[in-house]
Amino acid sequence: MACVQGKSFVGIVAKNYGLVVQSREASHVGMCQPVVRKSQVSSSGLSSTFVVPFSGGRNGVRSTKTREVAPGAFIQCQGAQHKKRPQYIPNRIDDPSYVRIFDTTLRDGEQSPGATMTSKEKLDIARQLARLGVDIIEAGFPIASPDDLEAVRLIAKEVGNNVDDDGYVPVICGLSRCNKKDIDAAWEAVKYAVRPRIHTFIATSEIHMVHKLKKSPEEVVQIARDMVAYARSLGCEDIEFSPEDAGRSDPEFLYRILEEVIKAGATTLNIPDTVGYTLPSEFGGLIAKLKANTPGADKVIFSTHCQNDLGLATANTLAGAHAGARQVEVTINGIGERAGNASLEEVVMALRCRGQERLGGLYTGLNTKHIAVASRMVADYTGMVVQPHKAIVGANAFAHESGIHQDGMLKHKGTYEILSPDDIGLVRADASGIVLGKLSGRHALKQRLNQLGYEVDGQELDDVFKRFKAVAEKKKNVSNEDLETLLFDEVFQPETLWSLGLIQVVCGNAGISTATVKLEGPDGAQHIGMSVGTGPVDAAYKAVDTIVKAPVTLLEYSLNSVTEGIDALAHTRVQIRALDSLTVTHAQTDSQVPRTYSGTGASEDVVVSSCRAYISALNKMLTFRAAKKQPIVGLRSEEQTAGVSQ
Repeated sequence: MACVQGKSFVGIVAKNYGLVVQSREASHVGMCQPVVRKSQVSSSGLSSTFVVPFSGGRNGVRSTKTREVAPGAFIQCQGAQHKKRPQYIPNRIDDPSYVRIFDTTLRDGEQSPGATMTSKEKLDIARQLARLGVDIIEAGFPIASPDDLEAVRLIAKEVGNNVDDDGYVPVICGLSRCNKKDIDAAWEAVKYAVRPRIHTFIATSEIHMVHKLKKSPEEVVQIARDMVAYARSLGCEDIEFSPEDAGRSDPEFLYRILEEVIKAGATTLNIPDTVGYTLPSEFGGLIAKLKANTPGADKVIFSTHCQNDLGLATANTLAGAHAGARQVEVTINGIGERAGNASLEEVVMALRCRGQERLGGLYTGLNTKHIAVASRMVADYTGMVVQPHKAIVGANAFAHESGIHQDGMLKHKGTYEILSPDDIGLVRADASGIVLGKLSGRHALKQRLNQLGYEVDGQELDDVFKRFKAVAEKKKNVSNEDLETLLFDEVFQPETLWSLGLIQVVCGNAGISTATVKLEGPDGAQHIGMSVGTGPVDAAYKAVDTIVKAPVTLLEYSLNSVTEGIDALAHTRVQIRALDSLTVTHAQTDSQVPRTYSGTGASEDVVVSSCRAYISALNKMLTFRAAKKQPIVGLRSEEQTAGVSQ
């Protein structure tokens, strides 16, 4: 235990719950000489250890006086001791306390309106998920479009073959409906990974079977059994099956269909609360009943997939894990269909914080220090802004404004924080005292980016440094938030087809706003456009349109300052839809959904920031349009798949 500001205190460790009391003020450890005493077993049954650090008193007198402290005082989340990740075997986990993390940000998360990502962006996020240490990456729905298939294949080849020194490599999974064409596409995409997985599903609730599938329960069982067997016949030994809308399905029917898919070769059974209908007690009870009553349940891994329609996704996921599920399906920032999915950061940090104490020792293999970077990357790429009060990763998650709270934090951080920002890799200040400004060099910039969790070298570092120097000329100090914004605006952008050269606007209330824009095109040539508009941004966007000639509808526009102050960077987000909109197949409804595209931009000038965001969104749209023209290679022909049950 460390001493904070030289003040002594008494901590209590409840040994039978595995709680650890420890100050995060590691720099003060040397100030303390703790005495550890064992107490008698209390009436509550807790065997407590009292740690009494000494503090310097008057004239060097050190006090050893102790006082009674209520049970639970000074308790903070420390998590279970680090354990080695069990060897990956598709249908079993040798350590019964280990929980696999199945991330579906790139599949279910991308189904959020406006969250469309390019192949490059998906690859970047997949790499970050691998740094985080997720066990399974559901990389997409390959049959949805040629670009989706190519993105999953690219992730399988690059991320799915990057085995680290400890033997870790993520499983790369592709989603498919229960038909051969979907399964062929999924296998074509994931088969290049060291550990490929096919995830196939079919609805099992009465409302879905009657109104959506228009099939009898017997037909649904037959399709599920046949398609799982077909996936195994392709050579895939890791098959996940999901009975869609299991939360509203008849448990007796679930026992039956799950038994059949186990016999057909399924290795993981995922139980989705597709519409977020169940309560934690119900969902935990459902997992327990399925494990107890499904023949062959001991031969597979049970999984959870909880939607957040009632705000219970994280609670239901934890209830499912406590009831015996050993895989949980989650997304970064909780993005996904409608109200979203269970949030990876919430579930993982809850297991880290309370898994040892209240959930039977459950733990994961994630390196949580990569959470903050993953959250920021997903927010920027998808355009889905994280709400300030979002648990774990929200801007206010570690902010304290109330005077009472601030007083407590100054005296001891454990008074109002159960987690440390460091636990998720959130860096608030530079301990070395380095302040970045116009005289700072590349080495200082690279070091700070590394501290923030970003590895940038070569041309990318040169590009960021150039932007950094331009901002530093106008701002006295460049904050960490500024650096992250510049990094994402310069490096983490879609493939550049059009780039902004110069822009000049004339505006005010004395006349019509006009804008002149110079862009560099895909061929490297310079193009100039001019237009008028109702304001400077409108005029600039219309000037861009005269050059790019890709008619779109602007669906959303937002602009925020990155930091406080009149010299703050402006950060803009836009969402657009093409007038001749491309569509993508929706995994659950089988309908064709128009794609929308988001873009972000940053600059000291709000008009420049707005133009960067608009051009970013246009580049993303044009990249998809080019990919749409590419055929899906490696798939079975229509004749080969004719007659397959849909």
